[in-house]
Amino acid sequence: MQMYKFIMLALLLVPISINSQTSNQKWFDTTLSHEERIDHLIKSMTLEEKTSQLLDVCPPIERLNIPEYNWWNEALHGVARNGRATVFPQAIAFGATFDEDLIYRVGTAISDEARAKYNEAIKINNRGRYAGLTFWSPNVNIFRDARWGRGQETYGEDPFLTSRIGVNFVKGLQGDHPEYMKAAACAKHYAVHSGPEELRHEFDAIVNKKDLFETYLPAFKALVQEAKVEGVMGAYNRTLGEPCTGSPYLLQDILRDQWGFKGYIVSDCGAISDFHKFHKVTKTPEESAALALINGTTINCGNVYKVLKSALEQKLITEKLIDKRLKESFLTRFKLGMFDPIGTNPYDQITSEVVNSEKHRALAREVAEKSVVLLKNKNNILPLKKDARTVYVLGPNASSEEVLLGNYYGLTGSSQTILDGIVNKVSVGTSINYKYGILPFRDNLNPIDWATGDAAKSDVTIAVMGISGLFEGEEGEALASTFKGDKKDLKLPENQINFIKKIRKKSKKPLVLVLTGGSPIAIPELHDLVDAVVFAWYPGEEGGNAVANILFGDVAPSGKLPITFPKSIDQLPAYDDYNMTGRTYKYMEKEPLYPFGFGLSYTTFTYKNLTIDRKYNVSVAVTNTGGYDAQEVVQLYISSPLAGKEDPIYDLKAFKRVQLKSGETKTISFNLSKETFNQFNQEGKEVLRKGDYTIYIGGSLPSQRSLDLGASKPVLTTFKVK
Repeated sequence: MQMYKFIMLALLLVPISINSQTSNQKWFDTTLSHEERIDHLIKSMTLEEKTSQLLDVCPPIERLNIPEYNWWNEALHGVARNGRATVFPQAIAFGATFDEDLIYRVGTAISDEARAKYNEAIKINNRGRYAGLTFWSPNVNIFRDARWGRGQETYGEDPFLTSRIGVNFVKGLQGDHPEYMKAAACAKHYAVHSGPEELRHEFDAIVNKKDLFETYLPAFKALVQEAKVEGVMGAYNRTLGEPCTGSPYLLQDILRDQWGFKGYIVSDCGAISDFHKFHKVTKTPEESAALALINGTTINCGNVYKVLKSALEQKLITEKLIDKRLKESFLTRFKLGMFDPIGTNPYDQITSEVVNSEKHRALAREVAEKSVVLLKNKNNILPLKKDARTVYVLGPNASSEEVLLGNYYGLTGSSQTILDGIVNKVSVGTSINYKYGILPFRDNLNPIDWATGDAAKSDVTIAVMGISGLFEGEEGEALASTFKGDKKDLKLPENQINFIKKIRKKSKKPLVLVLTGGSPIAIPELHDLVDAVVFAWYPGEEGGNAVANILFGDVAPSGKLPITFPKSIDQLPAYDDYNMTGRTYKYMEKEPLYPFGFGLSYTTFTYKNLTIDRKYNVSVAVTNTGGYDAQEVVQLYISSPLAGKEDPIYDLKAFKRVQLKSGETKTISFNLSKETFNQFNQEGKEVLRKGDYTIYIGGSLPSQRSLDLGASKPVLTTFKVK
């Protein structure tokens, strides 16, 4: 009996092993196509077995040798919620790099670690949540409002930037093998979803067709058609009156029919129960399950699909439809090699040595370095000298590992706080000291303040302030948020503002403000008080080393803002208004604190000789005219004949990151097409306006505010479209 139990346990531990028991089960026959194998499998399943495999938690079917599988896995900026992994900077920092190749390499590294962890997990029969290969990442929603707590998960406010970063992340994550996927990516949350978190289960995001197709859908379309993303997750909210996870317009007309999507669709977790509980578009769980299944939702993250048999008995659905959705779900698992013998899949050979390897840590550091944005540098106070006599570090975020993480993070035993990075960077002869200074989100309880007095005695003070995932995030994650994860305003906590003012009042010595956060932080009252402002996002496990490399000049800053930083919440439309009027750099007429695309360097760049030919090939000469070798993000914007009226004021259409040595000039080319200049009319259709177009190329948004803050002067040219 003991030997029998051991054999049965061993059968469960291995993924699939062809033996006498499985040899007659044709779904294990690798000489057949995936579709043929799945058809054989579905024919062998009972109705109860079929419906059990349409939930996120799929129980084992022992008589068919089908192991347990859990669809819910996360990889937003590294394998998440599943133990040891490389913690890359938060996704918003990916957007700040403006570096497609870099993010492709990140996606590749994450899927390497995912495969290694999966290969080890199945050896110990860990088939639970977060231990699989179907990752519900990336989040390609548009960060349309700076109050949204989950904006940190996105790549920013621009559809084109989001598309380019998202496409490369997905390609890296899924791999390029002709038969097998390394991991399955999933584009979320489809569609028109960006808060309020408090209302997401009942909210109807009303949007006009122009904004829908110009702003909210392009990234999803790019991921489906260009990156061949395997999955799409429906959002909690309604869009245009229909719940996204049961919308025939979104899921069938657009996603399946217009874009040709062939993968699986999953509900956000609990979203189908929202149909009858909160949206009130159905009355029973059976009606909700039918609405979702009919309109394309393959996998229910939640429990409503447990009533599919009852829905079938009520003739709300057919078993043929169940079979269709089941085949969609199994295709993903078959592509991942989960029904093939070990060794058939080349990714079976990836071993645990890749997890948080030195190579991946170096990559995480590179992402952090390229994402850090220098917002102010008065009198070139930065970079600091490593052999300064005294350096004083202040602030609760300096020694905090929490500010490295953001949300949806993995774990590592080797993270480097910003304080760690600074201490390791300066000379051993430098007197460096640190004080917490203030409590993170409230005034100090002790009325005695030694910290600001000590700052006055130091050659330079580095104040590390900002917020963390405790302050902004998903509905129930941000413990310090009184707004269910969202922000009520854009200011720093008041005690941090007052503390910086106290330092400046007591000390005229250089004061560098380092900010952490995943969203715009408005500091109009501090911008003029401090000598330098460095925005570090949530910079991942190597964030401390990356920030120190920037502060002390080992790396010149090159990150650019992927979202506009307003001066205050007063510059924003109503949070629950999804119209784009007044939103993002495209339609915001008010002067922001820091513009989209903005970021300073330790050197200067000059742009000259912008040309465009009849085939829409654009070139420009970029020269590093300063004293530091550095990278620049060259950005190309257009304005249509109706810019600022029906069309965006500016419209990002291309970008390239380029390395330039001091004094070096390079000619940068962009191969555009006539379609590049298309705009969207009020019906959501692409049109080409007749008249004069303007092309701008520079290192930031071509606005007056960018120039006032020190950005390079852009070059421009106009041409006529007939």
